Amino acid sequence: MRHLPTVVLLYLLLLPWSAAAAAPSPMLASQWRDGPDVSRYWVSEKLDGVRARWDGHALWTRAGNRIDAPDGFTRGWPRQPLDGELWAGRGRFEHASSTVRRYPPDAAAWRSLRLMVFDLPAHPGTFDQRLAALRVLFERTASPTLELIPQQRIADTRALRRQLEATVAAGGEGLMLHHQDNRYIAGRSAGLLKLKPWSDADARVVAHLPGKGRYAGMLGALLVERADGVRFRIGSGFKDAQRMAPPAIGSLVTYRYTGLTANGVPRFARFLRVREEAPAQTDKRLRRTPAPSPPGSGTRYR
Repeated sequence: MRHLPTVVLLYLLLLPWSAAAAAPSPMLASQWRDGPDVSRYWVSEKLDGVRARWDGHALWTRAGNRIDAPDGFTRGWPRQPLDGELWAGRGRFEHASSTVRRYPPDAAAWRSLRLMVFDLPAHPGTFDQRLAALRVLFERTASPTLELIPQQRIADTRALRRQLEATVAAGGEGLMLHHQDNRYIAGRSAGLLKLKPWSDADARVVAHLPGKGRYAGMLGALLVERADGVRFRIGSGFKDAQRMAPPAIGSLVTYRYTGLTANGVPRFARFLRVREEAPAQTDKRLRRTPAPSPPGSGTRYR
């Protein structure tokens, strides 16, 4: 961290950011490409959980849907806005996602979840300063459901690749890199990067294509459309239950791929998950941000 006057540093670390002062919309990661000075980044594990924001009073998904946590889950949490992942452990995304979407909340299922915090969105400083402030905040916060994601410095690209290999071998998804000077901004940021063994992206479901053979009567593939209008199929990565009840038409899904064809179409696209986490059942008591809900509802194959 750069040297700052003592008074300014104390202000940045201890400022009681009001939950009433709304945090910006979530910051989104770009893809890491070798080249930048790795030593200027803080590196953490990329967790396969449900992105969640704490506004000081309630939890919200990335898409702006209210998360109904059971009584007591957020007891003792600070009033400052927090950004993190509701996580149940490596390889347990489906459990985390179904638990968050269930209404009313299943208290027993929620016992395996923690909010793994990686940022302080209402803080005005750099990531160096936000991380220092988070560490001070967590020293004063005691909650079994709240945890600060470990951040470390890595010397160079070779060491970064070794760390990625070790993380994936242990069952992790990949790594996240926060540039030390990056400030929290809404939307895609060049100062927040993700590194995985493959690339991933989002696309909108426009049609369900019927299956053949062992998948007759079920989903065969999703026809999806990227933001630039390019359409392609995703036919692998689904469990049988997902083929019986596929992602709704209009929903946003995340897929992985390895490179692009000459026409710019993702190669070997494989379904990962539904991107927009929303409650499994709606209720008039649930509050939402003005963001529109995904249009349409998908056909359930029988």
